[in-house]
Amino acid sequence: MTDTPKHTYRDANGDLWFRESLSEGIGNGLRIDKLLYAEASDVQDLIVFENNENGRVLAIDGLVQVSMADEFIYHEMVSHVPLLSHGAVKRVLIVGGGDGGAMREMLKHKGVESITLVEIDPDVIEFSKKWFPDVSQGSFEDSRVNVVIADGSKYVEETTDTFDLILIDSSDPVGPSAVLFTREFYTACSKLLNEGGVIVTQSGLAAIHPEPVKSTSDSFKALFAHSGFYLICVPAFSGGFMALGFATNDGATFDRDIVTIRERFAALNIKTKYYSPEIHKGSFALPPYIAEKIA
Repeated sequence: MTDTPKHTYRDANGDLWFRESLSEGIGNGLRIDKLLYAEASDVQDLIVFENNENGRVLAIDGLVQVSMADEFIYHEMVSHVPLLSHGAVKRVLIVGGGDGGAMREMLKHKGVESITLVEIDPDVIEFSKKWFPDVSQGSFEDSRVNVVIADGSKYVEETTDTFDLILIDSSDPVGPSAVLFTREFYTACSKLLNEGGVIVTQSGLAAIHPEPVKSTSDSFKALFAHSGFYLICVPAFSGGFMALGFATNDGATFDRDIVTIRERFAALNIKTKYYSPEIHKGSFALPPYIAEKIA
């Protein structure tokens, strides 16, 4: 572990900072109050550190992936929105999601019988268990979970299993993750959905990186009867709204009434920090400038 890892710098006071570059003209800085781990290789650049406001932070290739202060926002919303919209999800496929956070939330739904998590790199899972155990909270040990170490794009092409919910919990569309944003991949996923099934995708920062959102929108419109996006705002992910794609062939699932959502959420009998039935419905209302970027 070096004194000044990649994507870091020291200010005039000698404090070490992590520098995140989101585009040529937009960046973000987080002070590294305690450096825990740093490794740079030909494959990827990893850094784990403590920040007084954000708690423990993981960044990969210069981009923040997990912040313990607000990870619940993303994980609650990619899980409870599709599960409560559908209402009878039994079988789940997660492509990516090696930190275990989405599984943690999905396993709170007693009706979920199985979760298949497909992760390309087993080290991601072990790394997350070691440095971020509070994200997965033991979900990898749940008897309903089946971990498959494989390329997600190849898995969906070759498997004969079918699912009620598919979550694409990937990193940004660069490197190995780029294939998970293609029409071909979404087409393969659509063939694995049971009747009335749902696909949800992490589609990136809609305001400053609208291209993957637009591309996903075009693919979903071609493949599904009903599709759109819902928005979340995670403070650690600087750059504004994060868009989550949502697609299904079932109209009632796509536009589930709030009375039903409230009843289903109450029956769960769980406490959430970000998700609520009102947030669920409201998050699908896109600001006009976001809608225009992906129209």
